[in-house]
Amino acid sequence: MRHLRILETRLLQWPDEAATQAFCEQMAGALRRQPALMNASIELHGSLGAGKTSLVRHLLRALGVEGRIKSPSYAVMESYELAAELGCASHFDFYRFNDPREWEDAGFRDVFAAPGLKLSEWPEKAAGMLPTPDLQIWLEVNEDDSRAVRLQAGSELGQALLNALDQTQGVRS
Repeated sequence: MRHLRILETRLLQWPDEAATQAFCEQMAGALRRQPALMNASIELHGSLGAGKTSLVRHLLRALGVEGRIKSPSYAVMESYELAAELGCASHFDFYRFNDPREWEDAGFRDVFAAPGLKLSEWPEKAAGMLPTPDLQIWLEVNEDDSRAVRLQAGSELGQALLNALDQTQGVRS
């Protein structure tokens, strides 16, 4: 099990999917204003149905991805070209990830070392393979179907992303 250093935390409540979408639009705005943040590695945590894939879809849409945005559950990774100044984004779903050799065989080490936004669902399934995340997003479904959200910065880049979000929307807990 990895022990991650947590530099900052924000706690949020999203009453519905529209709030998730609004957050993703604000995050996309922060990323557009500070392109260096586009190299962040973001891990998404939560149970099945917590909204991890929905969050990724809303974020990719807000970053200009058109067409179908599919879950990489079977392919493990889907890549998306963003606007020229933003580069690319890679969406990983490690739910079915079983063998560490898959990591090397698929070239994921190179993907994580390359420029571009990395969004990882079920990162615990690839424990020991993934680099330290810049930002972790924890989603928990409440009884009323709203979401309790915890944002945790694990690096200076993650801190910069939280600060950029603070300036965009007042994310402060």
